Amino acid sequence: MAEVPAIHGDCDPRFARVREEFARNFAERGDVGAAVSIVLDGAPVVDLWAGWRDAARTQPWERDTIVPCWSVGKAMSAIALLRQVDAGLVDLDAPVTRYWPEFGQAGKERIPVRMLLTHQSGLPAIAKPMAPGIHLTSWETMVHAIEEQAPWWEPGTKHGYHVNTMGFLVGEVVRRVTGRRIRDVIAEDVAGPLDAEFIVGTTPADDARTADWLAYEPQAGEDRNERRPWMAVEAGQESPRDLMRKLTYSNPAATPGGVSSRAWRAAEFPSTNGHSNARSIARIFGALARGGTASNGWRVLDGATVEAAARTYADGEDEVLGRPTRFGLGFQLTIPGIRPLGPNPGAFGHYGNGALVGFADPVAGLAFAFTCNQSGRSWRDPRNIALVDRTYECLG
Repeated sequence: MAEVPAIHGDCDPRFARVREEFARNFAERGDVGAAVSIVLDGAPVVDLWAGWRDAARTQPWERDTIVPCWSVGKAMSAIALLRQVDAGLVDLDAPVTRYWPEFGQAGKERIPVRMLLTHQSGLPAIAKPMAPGIHLTSWETMVHAIEEQAPWWEPGTKHGYHVNTMGFLVGEVVRRVTGRRIRDVIAEDVAGPLDAEFIVGTTPADDARTADWLAYEPQAGEDRNERRPWMAVEAGQESPRDLMRKLTYSNPAATPGGVSSRAWRAAEFPSTNGHSNARSIARIFGALARGGTASNGWRVLDGATVEAAARTYADGEDEVLGRPTRFGLGFQLTIPGIRPLGPNPGAFGHYGNGALVGFADPVAGLAFAFTCNQSGRSWRDPRNIALVDRTYECLG
């Protein structure tokens, strides 16, 4: 059993079991640095952090520590686009070409904006070889590659997780209708008014408070490619589907230095490299759990838009992941018994690589967020499972 570091922050006595489970994550489940936050009916009831920003355990996790949040950025990107729907600048049922004419190449002329959010557009991967790291350094290059790419399936007939392309697809529509970068819309219109942070592209000044990302090491007997067997298929031997899957994750290839490099941290890579903390994510989802309006009166989204975003648009076996997924408008939806977001129907949010998660539960009026720097099992990690379970036990 590992030593439990000092736990900092606030916890309503009603949620004492969440604090106990948070400590157990360090003692029994390998946490190095982490934070958990819960907002109930617009008010913070849990805001805890503990541990270390680095593997050597020399840099303490502080109140303002930020960490890569991976695919939680997809939810933030969706919010940025849905705000343009609320403003009357975007019609979800209009073709993407109304706002982005160059998109209408290679059979994509009729794809509606809605499918960019529901992972149904058939554009999870770029087929032509891309320079390593180009997704981190050239928005325009990625956008042009998407414009030229033909869908991998007939849009609307299937869904598949757009791991790295979603942020560019959604972000370019936002840029075309607002004249602003999606990173700025997220920071200034979504997070900032809630006294929250969600940074897509950090500055060197942020490095001193940014936690290093610690890669997951498979346990004895565990196959690193268990969830992605196509990655082990020899080049040139892949089926068309497996090639698509492989390219989804590997084209463009990563740059040297990985996710703790300055290049990766600085990039505008909205579906993947946003940096934040549990407190901020819970505040944003806390507004959505209240119908879109935060306790300070800031309207993140219209109530009708929140309701529409939490409906099911894509459900079943994921063409990319090869397992069940369920999507609303940019949000992952709860799948009872498979990948739940708490016990209540109607919960929506997003998981991030290696155990991160943020979600809203309108039934309970609750938002939950967990961030960490020790990557774990991206599919049903025991740390977030335990914390979510204790949260609902405390609600009674």
